[in-house]
Amino acid sequence: MARSDSFDGLSEFLAIVRQGSFRAAAIELGVTAGAVSQALQTLERRLGLPLFQRTTRRVSLTEAGERLLAQLAPAADAITTTLDELTQSRARPSGTLRLLVQRVAIPHVVTPIMPDFRKAWPDLKIEITVEDSRQEIVAGGFDAGIRIGEYIDRDMVAVRVSPSFNWLVMGAPSYLAVHGRPQIPEDIAQHECIRYRRPDFGDVYRWEFEREGQALSIDPPGSLVVSDPELFRALAVEGLGLIYTSNLMSARELAAGLLEPVLEAFSPSRDAFFIYFPRTSRNQPKLRAFVEACARGAR
Repeated sequence: MARSDSFDGLSEFLAIVRQGSFRAAAIELGVTAGAVSQALQTLERRLGLPLFQRTTRRVSLTEAGERLLAQLAPAADAITTTLDELTQSRARPSGTLRLLVQRVAIPHVVTPIMPDFRKAWPDLKIEITVEDSRQEIVAGGFDAGIRIGEYIDRDMVAVRVSPSFNWLVMGAPSYLAVHGRPQIPEDIAQHECIRYRRPDFGDVYRWEFEREGQALSIDPPGSLVVSDPELFRALAVEGLGLIYTSNLMSARELAAGLLEPVLEAFSPSRDAFFIYFPRTSRNQPKLRAFVEACARGAR
């Protein structure tokens, strides 16, 4: 025996009420008048009550029909509204966008684009978690992450969202005046270096170079170890040693002459910040809108 659905006949009932006749209801629903009549009869048998009084000229609601309409109409309107909103959400950013952002990306990616993005989509909620650890974005419930390209898993979609930058050794003019400028990467061994402990890995970062197409990694000497990029650069500006950082993150100090690059000929391949996300998320309107905003800011 076929199982009846509790909603069987309700669409036909509402269409008859709206149109005032079985024939007009059938045209609205795109079925035959007989199908509308049969659906209504099935509903009335299930309820054990007539819902319409039928005459040759008109169809009017019975008392039971009035009661059903009073309860059903608001619910039907709510369902229709919800379905419309869901349909619109396919094209319009909505809901909550959750981002996992590497700390050093904040001033170069997030802060510059956020004012215009908020103006464009004021109803979109945004949650930004700033963390340097290599947390999985899917397991953490994030829609996307933003970090330096070399640290992104290969199975992610990655879109560049910052100008490209170089990794360079830098020092304050006061330091270079006293200790001289290294000419080759091996000269680093004769210098005082401010070393950087990566919060996401816990290790002290080795300085990376490239010579004649070959990668070269050096563990710099030095008695100062820090894990904050701002402090890292501030100590270098004070002449306390050489640092290894990017020309993007140190643009302000470079422009002001507070730091000078050395060993530029041995700089490794250029890098950038990227927004990354699973392929299954690429069509989410909220994510697509944010990616486009970030990409515009990178031009």
